[in-house]
Amino acid sequence: MADPSSDLEKSLAERILVLDGAMGTTIRAYGLLEADARGTRFANADKDLLNNGDILSLTRPEVIGDIHRCFYVAGSDICETNTFSATGIAQSEFFVEDPRERGGRKDPEFYQTILENPFLNDLAWEMNVESARLCRKWADAIGSDTGRRRYVAGAIGPLTVSLSNSPDPDDHGFRVVTFDQVLAAYKHQIRALIAGGSDLLMVETIFDSLNAKAAIVAVLEVFDEDGLRLPVIISAAVGLGGETMISAQKVEAFWNAFAHVKPLAIGLNCSLGPDLMRPFLEELSDCATTNISCYPNAGLPNPLAPTGYDLGPQQMHDFMADFAQAGLLNLAGGCCGSTPEHIAAIAKAVACIAPREVPVLQ
Repeated sequence: MADPSSDLEKSLAERILVLDGAMGTTIRAYGLLEADARGTRFANADKDLLNNGDILSLTRPEVIGDIHRCFYVAGSDICETNTFSATGIAQSEFFVEDPRERGGRKDPEFYQTILENPFLNDLAWEMNVESARLCRKWADAIGSDTGRRRYVAGAIGPLTVSLSNSPDPDDHGFRVVTFDQVLAAYKHQIRALIAGGSDLLMVETIFDSLNAKAAIVAVLEVFDEDGLRLPVIISAAVGLGGETMISAQKVEAFWNAFAHVKPLAIGLNCSLGPDLMRPFLEELSDCATTNISCYPNAGLPNPLAPTGYDLGPQQMHDFMADFAQAGLLNLAGGCCGSTPEHIAAIAKAVACIAPREVPVLQ
Protein backbone atom coordinates (compact mmCIF):
# COMPACT_ATOMS: atom_id res chain seq x y z
CA MET A 1 0.00 0.00 0.00
CA ALA A 2 1.24 3.47 -0.84
CA ASP A 3 2.47 5.76 1.92
CA PRO A 4 -0.56 7.73 3.20
CA SER A 5 1.61 10.79 3.81
CA SER A 6 2.79 11.04 0.21
CA ASP A 7 -0.73 10.30 -1.05
CA LEU A 8 -2.14 13.07 1.12
CA GLU A 9 0.43 15.61 0.01
CA LYS A 10 -0.17 14.75 -3.64
CA SER A 11 -3.95 15.08 -3.21
CA LEU A 12 -3.61 18.38 -1.35
CA ALA A 13 -1.63 19.80 -4.24
CA GLU A 14 -4.43 18.87 -6.64
CA ARG A 15 -7.65 19.72 -4.82
CA ILE A 16 -9.29 20.87 -1.62
CA LEU A 17 -9.76 17.85 0.62
CA VAL A 18 -12.95 17.42 2.61
CA LEU A 19 -13.03 16.71 6.34
CA ASP A 20 -16.01 15.29 8.20
CA GLY A 21 -18.62 16.99 10.36
CA ALA A 22 -19.71 16.93 13.99
CA MET A 23 -19.75 13.57 15.71
CA GLY A 24 -21.82 14.83 18.67
CA THR A 25 -24.49 16.47 16.53
CA THR A 26 -24.84 13.37 14.40
CA ILE A 27 -24.98 11.03 17.41
CA ARG A 28 -28.02 12.94 18.68
CA ALA A 29 -29.87 12.11 15.47
CA TYR A 30 -29.84 8.43 16.48
CA GLY A 31 -31.98 9.12 19.56
CA LEU A 32 -29.82 7.09 21.94
CA LEU A 33 -30.75 6.73 25.60
CA GLU A 34 -28.68 6.36 28.75
CA ALA A 35 -29.06 2.59 28.55
CA ASP A 36 -27.59 2.62 25.03
CA ALA A 37 -24.48 4.47 26.20
CA ARG A 38 -24.01 2.12 29.14
CA GLY A 39 -24.67 -1.16 27.36
CA THR A 40 -24.24 -4.24 29.51
CA ARG A 41 -20.59 -3.48 30.16
CA PHE A 42 -21.16 -0.20 32.02
CA ALA A 43 -24.69 -0.88 33.23
CA ASN A 44 -23.71 -0.29 36.85
CA ALA A 45 -21.66 2.87 36.34
CA ASP A 46 -22.20 5.43 39.10
CA LYS A 47 -22.39 8.43 36.75
CA ASP A 48 -24.45 9.13 33.64
CA LEU A 49 -22.65 8.18 30.42
CA LEU A 50 -24.99 9.50 27.72
CA ASN A 51 -22.86 12.61 27.20
CA ASN A 52 -19.73 10.49 26.98
CA GLY A 53 -19.84 10.13 23.20
CA ASP A 54 -16.50 8.34 23.02
CA ILE A 55 -17.84 5.41 25.07
CA LEU A 56 -20.19 4.59 22.19
CA SER A 57 -17.26 3.20 20.22
CA LEU A 58 -17.37 0.36 22.74
CA THR A 59 -21.07 0.12 23.62
CA ARG A 60 -22.68 1.06 20.30
CA PRO A 61 -19.97 0.58 17.68
CA GLU A 62 -22.56 0.08 14.93
CA VAL A 63 -23.75 3.67 15.48
CA ILE A 64 -20.27 5.19 15.37
CA GLY A 65 -19.38 3.07 12.35
CA ASP A 66 -22.53 4.20 10.56
CA ILE A 67 -21.65 7.85 11.25
CA HIS A 68 -18.23 7.37 9.68
CA ARG A 69 -19.87 5.63 6.73
CA CYS A 70 -22.31 8.50 6.25
CA PHE A 71 -19.57 11.12 6.27
CA TYR A 72 -17.37 9.18 3.85
CA VAL A 73 -20.34 8.65 1.53
CA ALA A 74 -21.13 12.38 1.80
CA GLY A 75 -17.69 13.16 0.40
CA SER A 76 -15.26 13.27 3.32
CA ASP A 77 -11.71 12.41 2.36
CA ILE A 78 -10.69 12.40 6.02
CA CYS A 79 -12.78 11.38 9.03
CA GLU A 80 -11.74 11.85 12.63
CA THR A 81 -11.83 9.05 15.16
CA ASN A 82 -14.43 9.22 17.92
CA THR A 83 -11.76 10.04 20.52
CA PHE A 84 -12.17 13.72 21.40
CA SER A 85 -12.20 12.87 25.13
CA ALA A 86 -10.48 9.47 25.07
CA THR A 87 -7.80 10.08 27.68
CA GLY A 88 -7.74 8.87 31.26
CA ILE A 89 -7.86 12.51 32.39
CA ALA A 90 -11.04 13.27 30.45
CA GLN A 91 -12.70 9.92 31.18
CA SER A 92 -12.18 10.42 34.91
CA GLU A 93 -15.03 12.95 34.71
CA PHE A 94 -17.38 10.03 34.04
CA PHE A 95 -15.90 7.29 36.21
CA VAL A 96 -14.23 8.84 39.28
CA GLU A 97 -15.85 10.71 42.15
CA ASP A 98 -15.07 14.42 42.07
CA PRO A 99 -13.10 15.23 45.26
CA ARG A 100 -14.79 18.63 45.39
CA GLU A 101 -18.03 16.91 46.33
CA ARG A 102 -16.42 15.99 49.66
CA GLY A 103 -14.71 19.29 50.30
CA GLY A 104 -11.47 18.45 48.51
CA ARG A 105 -10.06 19.76 45.25
CA LYS A 106 -8.66 18.54 42.00
CA ASP A 107 -4.90 18.98 41.99
CA PRO A 108 -1.78 17.23 40.62
CA GLU A 109 -1.94 14.65 43.41
CA PHE A 110 -5.48 13.74 42.36
CA TYR A 111 -4.54 13.52 38.69
CA GLN A 112 -1.54 11.34 39.51
CA THR A 113 -3.99 8.76 40.87
CA ILE A 114 -5.90 9.10 37.60
CA LEU A 115 -2.77 8.43 35.54
CA GLU A 116 -2.02 5.37 37.67
CA ASN A 117 -5.60 4.03 37.56
CA PRO A 118 -5.52 0.68 35.68
CA PHE A 119 -9.21 0.85 34.72
CA LEU A 120 -8.87 4.32 33.16
CA ASN A 121 -5.61 3.44 31.40
CA ASP A 122 -7.09 0.29 29.90
CA LEU A 123 -10.31 2.09 28.99
CA ALA A 124 -8.49 4.95 27.25
CA TRP A 125 -6.33 2.52 25.29
CA GLU A 126 -9.31 0.44 24.18
CA MET A 127 -11.41 3.48 23.24
CA ASN A 128 -8.68 4.86 21.00
CA VAL A 129 -7.75 1.56 19.37
CA GLU A 130 -11.35 0.54 18.71
CA SER A 131 -12.37 4.00 17.51
CA ALA A 132 -9.50 4.06 15.04
CA ARG A 133 -10.38 0.56 13.84
CA LEU A 134 -14.03 1.55 13.30
CA CYS A 135 -13.02 4.56 11.25
CA ARG A 136 -10.40 2.52 9.37
CA LYS A 137 -12.98 -0.10 8.44
CA TRP A 138 -15.20 2.43 6.69
CA ALA A 139 -12.34 4.43 5.20
CA ASP A 140 -11.15 1.27 3.47
CA ALA A 141 -14.64 0.10 2.49
CA ILE A 142 -15.77 3.39 0.95
CA GLY A 143 -12.37 4.05 -0.57
CA SER A 144 -12.43 0.67 -2.29
CA ASP A 145 -15.93 1.29 -3.63
CA THR A 146 -15.12 4.71 -5.06
CA GLY A 147 -11.51 4.22 -6.07
CA ARG A 148 -10.48 7.30 -4.08
CA ARG A 149 -8.45 6.74 -0.97
CA ARG A 150 -10.02 7.83 2.33
CA TYR A 151 -8.05 8.62 5.47
CA VAL A 152 -8.38 8.23 9.23
CA ALA A 153 -7.36 11.13 11.46
CA GLY A 154 -6.66 10.22 15.07
CA ALA A 155 -8.50 12.96 16.99
CA ILE A 156 -6.70 14.42 20.00
CA GLY A 157 -8.95 16.78 21.95
CA PRO A 158 -8.11 19.65 24.30
CA LEU A 159 -8.87 17.92 27.67
CA THR A 160 -11.10 19.13 30.47
CA VAL A 161 -8.31 20.89 32.39
CA SER A 162 -6.09 23.87 31.63
CA LEU A 163 -2.34 24.24 31.95
CA SER A 164 -2.47 27.98 31.28
CA ASN A 165 -4.96 29.17 33.89
CA SER A 166 -5.58 28.64 37.57
CA PRO A 167 -9.14 27.81 38.69
CA ASP A 168 -8.33 29.37 42.08
CA PRO A 169 -8.79 33.18 42.13
CA ASP A 170 -6.72 33.35 45.31
CA ASP A 171 -3.76 31.38 43.94
CA HIS A 172 -2.86 32.32 40.38
CA GLY A 173 0.10 29.94 40.36
CA PHE A 174 -2.02 26.88 41.12
CA ARG A 175 -2.68 24.33 38.39
CA VAL A 176 -4.89 21.29 38.78
CA VAL A 177 -2.54 19.22 36.63
CA THR A 178 1.11 19.37 35.55
CA PHE A 179 2.58 19.55 32.06
CA ASP A 180 4.20 16.13 32.51
CA GLN A 181 0.88 14.58 33.54
CA VAL A 182 -0.88 15.94 30.47
CA LEU A 183 2.05 14.80 28.35
CA ALA A 184 1.78 11.25 29.72
CA ALA A 185 -1.98 11.08 29.07
CA TYR A 186 -1.52 12.27 25.50
CA LYS A 187 1.32 9.84 24.76
CA HIS A 188 -0.88 6.96 25.88
CA GLN A 189 -3.68 8.15 23.60
CA ILE A 190 -1.41 8.74 20.61
CA ARG A 191 0.12 5.28 20.77
CA ALA A 192 -3.36 3.73 20.86
CA LEU A 193 -4.57 5.81 17.91
CA ILE A 194 -1.57 4.65 15.89
CA ALA A 195 -2.09 1.03 16.96
CA GLY A 196 -5.69 1.25 15.74
CA GLY A 197 -4.63 2.28 12.23
CA SER A 198 -4.74 6.09 12.04
CA ASP A 199 -3.17 7.63 8.93
CA LEU A 200 -2.56 11.01 10.54
CA LEU A 201 -3.00 12.76 13.89
CA MET A 202 -5.19 15.81 14.50
CA VAL A 203 -4.60 17.98 17.55
CA GLU A 204 -7.86 19.87 17.45
CA THR A 205 -10.19 22.43 19.01
CA ILE A 206 -7.30 24.03 20.86
CA PHE A 207 -8.55 26.48 23.46
CA ASP A 208 -5.42 26.33 25.62
CA SER A 209 -2.15 26.66 23.74
CA LEU A 210 -0.14 25.07 26.54
CA ASN A 211 -2.34 21.97 26.47
CA ALA A 212 -1.75 21.85 22.72
CA LYS A 213 2.00 22.24 23.27
CA ALA A 214 1.89 19.20 25.57
CA ALA A 215 0.00 17.27 22.89
CA ILE A 216 2.56 18.18 20.24
CA VAL A 217 5.48 17.30 22.50
CA ALA A 218 3.73 13.97 23.08
CA VAL A 219 3.39 13.42 19.33
CA LEU A 220 7.05 14.19 18.68
CA GLU A 221 8.27 12.04 21.58
CA VAL A 222 6.17 9.07 20.42
CA PHE A 223 7.53 9.50 16.90
CA ASP A 224 11.12 9.56 18.17
CA GLU A 225 10.72 6.75 20.70
CA ASP A 226 8.76 4.45 18.40
CA GLY A 227 10.67 5.22 15.20
CA LEU A 228 7.76 6.37 13.05
CA ARG A 229 6.20 9.46 11.52
CA LEU A 230 2.63 10.40 10.60
CA PRO A 231 1.28 13.65 9.19
CA VAL A 232 -0.04 16.06 11.82
CA ILE A 233 -2.84 18.63 11.59
CA ILE A 234 -3.19 21.30 14.30
CA SER A 235 -6.45 23.22 14.67
CA ALA A 236 -7.44 25.94 17.14
CA ALA A 237 -10.79 27.24 18.37
CA VAL A 238 -10.72 31.02 18.51
CA GLY A 239 -12.97 33.64 20.06
CA LEU A 240 -14.48 36.77 18.58
CA GLY A 241 -11.15 38.57 18.86
CA GLY A 242 -9.24 35.79 17.10
CA GLU A 243 -7.63 34.47 20.27
CA THR A 244 -7.46 30.93 21.61
CA MET A 245 -10.09 30.83 24.32
CA ILE A 246 -8.11 30.42 27.54
CA SER A 247 -4.54 31.32 26.65
CA ALA A 248 -5.59 34.28 24.46
CA GLN A 249 -2.95 33.52 21.83
CA LYS A 250 -3.69 35.34 18.57
CA VAL A 251 -3.65 33.59 15.22
CA GLU A 252 -0.17 34.61 14.09
CA ALA A 253 1.29 33.68 17.47
CA PHE A 254 -0.51 30.34 17.21
CA TRP A 255 1.22 29.65 13.90
CA ASN A 256 4.61 30.76 15.23
CA ALA A 257 4.23 28.46 18.24
CA PHE A 258 3.73 25.38 16.08
CA ALA A 259 5.54 26.12 12.81
CA HIS A 260 8.57 24.12 13.95
CA VAL A 261 6.46 20.95 13.91
CA LYS A 262 6.09 21.32 10.13
CA PRO A 263 2.44 20.21 10.28
CA LEU A 264 0.68 18.91 7.20
CA ALA A 265 -1.90 21.62 7.92
CA ILE A 266 -2.81 24.21 10.49
CA GLY A 267 -6.27 25.64 10.87
CA LEU A 268 -9.30 26.85 12.76
CA ASN A 269 -12.41 25.00 13.88
CA CYS A 270 -15.37 25.19 16.24
CA SER A 271 -16.37 28.20 18.41
CA LEU A 272 -17.46 30.41 15.50
CA GLY A 273 -19.58 30.12 12.39
CA PRO A 274 -17.94 30.73 9.01
CA ASP A 275 -19.12 34.34 8.85
CA LEU A 276 -17.29 35.28 12.05
CA MET A 277 -14.28 33.06 11.38
CA ARG A 278 -13.27 34.55 8.03
CA PRO A 279 -10.95 37.42 9.17
CA PHE A 280 -8.97 35.04 11.39
CA LEU A 281 -8.75 32.46 8.61
CA GLU A 282 -7.40 35.19 6.32
CA GLU A 283 -4.80 36.13 8.92
CA LEU A 284 -3.69 32.53 9.31
CA SER A 285 -3.54 32.02 5.55
CA ASP A 286 -1.33 35.10 5.22
CA CYS A 287 1.30 33.86 7.68
CA ALA A 288 1.25 30.05 7.55
CA THR A 289 3.66 28.28 5.20
CA THR A 290 1.71 25.04 5.15
CA ASN A 291 -1.78 23.87 4.20
CA ILE A 292 -4.80 25.55 5.83
CA SER A 293 -7.73 23.63 7.27
CA CYS A 294 -11.07 25.13 8.25
CA TYR A 295 -14.10 23.44 9.78
CA PRO A 296 -16.34 26.02 11.47
CA ASN A 297 -19.53 25.48 13.38
CA ALA A 298 -22.75 25.61 11.39
CA GLY A 299 -23.36 29.12 12.67
CA LEU A 300 -24.33 30.08 16.20
CA PRO A 301 -26.14 27.77 18.64
CA ASN A 302 -29.90 27.78 18.13
CA PRO A 303 -32.01 25.36 20.18
CA LEU A 304 -34.90 25.78 17.74
CA ALA A 305 -32.87 24.61 14.73
CA PRO A 306 -32.93 20.89 13.78
CA THR A 307 -29.22 20.47 14.52
CA GLY A 308 -29.02 23.02 17.32
CA TYR A 309 -27.16 25.49 15.08
CA ASP A 310 -28.31 28.23 12.72
CA LEU A 311 -26.91 27.31 9.33
CA GLY A 312 -28.27 24.66 7.02
CA PRO A 313 -26.33 22.77 4.34
CA GLN A 314 -26.91 25.34 1.58
CA GLN A 315 -25.67 28.19 3.75
CA MET A 316 -22.53 26.28 4.69
CA HIS A 317 -22.07 25.51 0.98
CA ASP A 318 -22.15 29.21 0.15
CA PHE A 319 -19.75 30.29 2.89
CA MET A 320 -17.20 27.55 2.18
CA ALA A 321 -17.40 28.15 -1.59
CA ASP A 322 -16.61 31.79 -0.86
CA PHE A 323 -13.62 30.79 1.30
CA ALA A 324 -12.36 28.47 -1.42
CA GLN A 325 -12.75 31.07 -4.18
CA ALA A 326 -10.80 33.51 -2.03
CA GLY A 327 -7.88 31.07 -1.94
CA LEU A 328 -8.11 30.35 1.78
CA LEU A 329 -8.63 26.58 1.86
CA ASN A 330 -6.70 23.34 1.50
CA LEU A 331 -9.01 21.29 3.72
CA ALA A 332 -12.67 22.08 4.45
CA GLY A 333 -15.27 20.58 6.75
CA GLY A 334 -17.72 21.37 9.51
CA CYS A 335 -17.73 21.31 13.30
CA CYS A 336 -20.69 21.60 15.72
CA GLY A 337 -24.05 21.36 13.97
CA SER A 338 -22.59 19.88 10.79
CA THR A 339 -24.32 16.71 9.63
CA PRO A 340 -23.52 14.46 6.64
CA GLU A 341 -25.87 16.69 4.63
CA HIS A 342 -23.76 19.72 5.52
CA ILE A 343 -20.59 17.87 4.49
CA ALA A 344 -22.13 16.81 1.18
CA ALA A 345 -22.91 20.48 0.50
CA ILE A 346 -19.38 21.55 1.47
CA ALA A 347 -17.87 18.83 -0.74
CA LYS A 348 -19.92 20.11 -3.65
CA ALA A 349 -18.92 23.70 -2.89
CA VAL A 350 -15.17 23.09 -3.10
CA ALA A 351 -15.11 20.33 -5.73
CA CYS A 352 -14.14 22.45 -8.72
CA ILE A 353 -12.07 25.14 -6.98
CA ALA A 354 -8.28 25.01 -6.86
CA PRO A 355 -6.70 24.68 -3.43
CA ARG A 356 -4.88 27.56 -1.76
CA GLU A 357 -1.31 27.88 -2.96
CA VAL A 358 1.06 27.11 -0.12
CA PRO A 359 3.80 29.75 0.15
CA VAL A 360 7.30 28.48 -0.58
CA LEU A 361 10.00 29.53 1.85
CA GLN A 362 12.92 31.26 0.17
